[in-house]
Amino acid sequence: MMDGPPERRSRSRDHTAIRGFNHFKGIVLKTLIRHPKKPNSGNRKCALIRLSNGKEVCAYIPGVGHNLQEHSQVMVRGGRRRDLQGVRAEVIRGKLDCAPLRKKAKKAAVKLAAK
Repeated sequence: MMDGPPERRSRSRDHTAIRGFNHFKGIVLKTLIRHPKKPNSGNRKCALIRLSNGKEVCAYIPGVGHNLQEHSQVMVRGGRRRDLQGVRAEVIRGKLDCAPLRKKAKKAAVKLAAK
């Protein structure tokens, strides 16, 4: 028999690779194409990245098109993609070797100027 109240269970801690940090620098090991979970479809561009703390993480590459390849240096931030399993980080565009998002051509403005 135990004396006193039962011990409280401790809450599970955040055990992600980027725990407690805003950003991490890393090196791309491989670029991947992942497929989302059931109601969604399409190919999502991801990268397997070795962070500066030695851990490996799969990160989503946002936007249309990217210039990342093996050995590229990237800046990574936390945040998972809910439709991609195992993707717990996101590459920051426009930092280090990752090119920024290209601005879309303003087709409507060109059409109006032609009139």
